[in-house]
Amino acid sequence: MTTLKNDRFLRALLREPVDTTPVWMMRQAGRYLPEYRATRAAAGDFLSLCKNQDFACEVTLQPLRRYELDAAILFSDILTVPDALGLGLYFETGEGPKFHKTVRTEQDVANLPKINAKSDLDYVMNAVTAIRSALGGQVPLIGFSGSPWTLATYMVEGGSSKDFRFTKNMMYAQPEVMHALLAHLADAVTDYLNAQIDAGAQAVQIFDSWGGALAHREYIEFSLNYMQRIVSGLQREKDGRKIPVILFTKGGGQWLEPMIATGADAFGLDWTTNLQTARQTAAGRAALQGNLDPATLYGSPASIAKATKAMLDDAYANGEKTGYVANLGHGITQWVDPENPRAFIDTVHEYSAKYL
Repeated sequence: MTTLKNDRFLRALLREPVDTTPVWMMRQAGRYLPEYRATRAAAGDFLSLCKNQDFACEVTLQPLRRYELDAAILFSDILTVPDALGLGLYFETGEGPKFHKTVRTEQDVANLPKINAKSDLDYVMNAVTAIRSALGGQVPLIGFSGSPWTLATYMVEGGSSKDFRFTKNMMYAQPEVMHALLAHLADAVTDYLNAQIDAGAQAVQIFDSWGGALAHREYIEFSLNYMQRIVSGLQREKDGRKIPVILFTKGGGQWLEPMIATGADAFGLDWTTNLQTARQTAAGRAALQGNLDPATLYGSPASIAKATKAMLDDAYANGEKTGYVANLGHGITQWVDPENPRAFIDTVHEYSAKYL
């Protein structure tokens, strides 16, 4: 077993002592990097990039060559599970992901197959193993999945949506059908994440990108309850190390208290949440991750450093010395100057030392 040279990310998630605040960026391997765009062009299209382990490994490592990041995250897509369920994922230029089939009726849900992640999504597991090997213990590798609710929105709508018309129609008019779909997805995601852990992922994150579109009671019933089901079914230790679990609901900071009750180790926050208040709410029971507005990276290095310092001041205002991972509040955008993230990352490492 390769010794992990930099484990501060894992230590912070488990609220263990760290020498400086760990930092990574959601969507850190992406279109803002010219080397990523070149690799994607070589692959031919986005799905080919995801499904080729060599390409997936290459783009995962690219940001680590540029920046002093404390974690790598598997390069893949949250919609691999619905694709494995036979819905036919494809991407329209300028329109994002779409499916050839939708799931809108009780019969549609009943027709969904039960997947075996290790065989039906073997290209993901091959990529995890290849990336873990290529990292050589440099930093930990994060695996991930979309949440059941988020995956369901794409499956029911047939792609992205602004109002979730068909999804919310099912949820309110036929809640039993929605629950059946979410239960099926929770089982699939549990199997998927456990397969990633077996393949080499050292932490996992569940991306609940659209949980924030729900009303309070519906968020608990239709999103959080199914993430809790996943957390309860995950392998939490491998090769003598704990496997931390992070939940991230975009627009979900107001639900931090019930989130903590799921038993996950850490919770991602977007930029709408007051980080100091969130740390007070968590009260040492869980780690937090976030929450710089990704648009901050459009600014100058000086303005990025100022915003980063303010975020760190909030994170450590209560005197805590660990249990915090610096990150953006959502994915880095394609329009960011690739020189700008360095100001964020370096400021995190240099400025946070005074608190630790």
